[in-house]
Amino acid sequence: MSFYNQLKQFLDEADSGNLKTKHYINEYQRTKVRVSFGMTVPAHIPWISFLRDPNTTSNGIYPVYLYFKQEEILILAYGVSETKDPNYIWPMNNLQTIKNYFEENGLEKPKRYGNSFVYNVYDRNNLPNRNSLDKDLDDLINFYKTMDFQSESIDGTKVEVFSITSFIQCLPTSNLIYSNLLVKRFIASLLTKPFVILTGLAGSGKTKLAQAFVHWICQDESQYRIVPVGADWTNREPLLGYPNALNTEEYIRPDTGVLDLILSAQKHPQLPYFLILDEMNLSHVERYFADFLSVMESNDGILLYSGNDIDGVPSKLSLPKNLFIIGTVNIDETTNMFSPKVLDRANTIEFRVSEEEMKSFFEKTGQINMEALKTKGAMMASSFLEMAGTKEISLDEEIKSELLKFFAELKKVGAEFGYRTATEILQLIHHLSQLDTALEKPTLMDVAIMQKLLPKLHGSQRKLRGSLERLGGFCLEDSTSVRELFDKKSITVAQDPNIRYPLSFEKIHRMYYSCLENGFASFAEA
Repeated sequence: MSFYNQLKQFLDEADSGNLKTKHYINEYQRTKVRVSFGMTVPAHIPWISFLRDPNTTSNGIYPVYLYFKQEEILILAYGVSETKDPNYIWPMNNLQTIKNYFEENGLEKPKRYGNSFVYNVYDRNNLPNRNSLDKDLDDLINFYKTMDFQSESIDGTKVEVFSITSFIQCLPTSNLIYSNLLVKRFIASLLTKPFVILTGLAGSGKTKLAQAFVHWICQDESQYRIVPVGADWTNREPLLGYPNALNTEEYIRPDTGVLDLILSAQKHPQLPYFLILDEMNLSHVERYFADFLSVMESNDGILLYSGNDIDGVPSKLSLPKNLFIIGTVNIDETTNMFSPKVLDRANTIEFRVSEEEMKSFFEKTGQINMEALKTKGAMMASSFLEMAGTKEISLDEEIKSELLKFFAELKKVGAEFGYRTATEILQLIHHLSQLDTALEKPTLMDVAIMQKLLPKLHGSQRKLRGSLERLGGFCLEDSTSVRELFDKKSITVAQDPNIRYPLSFEKIHRMYYSCLENGFASFAEA
């Protein structure tokens, strides 16, 4: 069975301005076929959709041909309804939106359907042959037919496969701008270990990214707390409270709501819960967070008091697996530095703003609207937790060789990593590759080096200068050119094919110049 003749007729009639559709077939490959050229006047973008119940063109997802007449291109797309937000999402993580395709190819913003995803693009005036067109359409429809549109959880809520593409697609509706790779690093870090530190330039969107994700994936505000850390926090009481010494039947719960959040997470293990500690280093982290750091590794509980349970609070508090902790960090004269103990237990993501990103901000600036994200990914929460429970690793000879090379050099300055860090690096690489199968191995290694190896690097110029040069060389295809690049104070890593690990090299380069100018360098200050 072929759809080729129907498609040719559709294109010809779209160009002629014809609006009649009754002569088209109603079914193809066990999907309902719907054709539209417009209602009373010819549409800019005529379409043919292929539907399975319960999806409709106004509320659902479906394979669709979109004919962009002005651009003279035909796109076979993973269609996403515009009239209503669909109850389902396409379960892939490396799809390109039509809007992004137009931007990358220098085309004007599409008038409609920009949030659908590209499967293939054809030149209207130079279409492939019948077999190629039929194969593309049949492959997409066959995949569509494998999707389960009736999956439900025990409580009757629809469950969907977690898709980072869906989150990335939603972000622009809130007027937040982040690179796709940064978002993937953030999600992969949460999946690897439920403790992530976001550091970098003040006002670069660290807290907003955390807020955006929890708004998107949580079905209720009770699933998260955003807690500003106080400079006067000297113990765990602001987080966990304390038993009333004057009344043995009362436990004083903290006003921050953190204890209640943890207890609620224990009662609802099927839902993700998030604790966002804003400006985490306004106080010494070890003073108020030491118990949390300890139980992250021991899986033991935090002893709150001795004796029987008081006022609904257990004497020993365990951290549930569905609790994710995100700390944001600014570095200035009012804050405190992190110890290696803290950095070793987290994935540390640095936020920077490039010139291109600032230019994009000025062009698309608008009021931040978190409401646009609320509960949009809530149906994927169960799948997200399932992925977070996966402890698979990705290791091959190339990754092993690279990690051993960095280990040997870091050991010279006392910043080598242990078994825990090595395992978490391999888990991080696995989750990144699962979120986006298109990410190449150098990118995976670059992220791992940046987030798990470089954060522990700190010291004087005498201690670090030589090692920074050698580490910089490891990030290049031709390590002999490192001296030439280090002689330049300003570099553009994205445009240099010799730089194998651009994130890491750019960071090492900045730390190197911090050493020269200040006599000292650290990850957080560079």
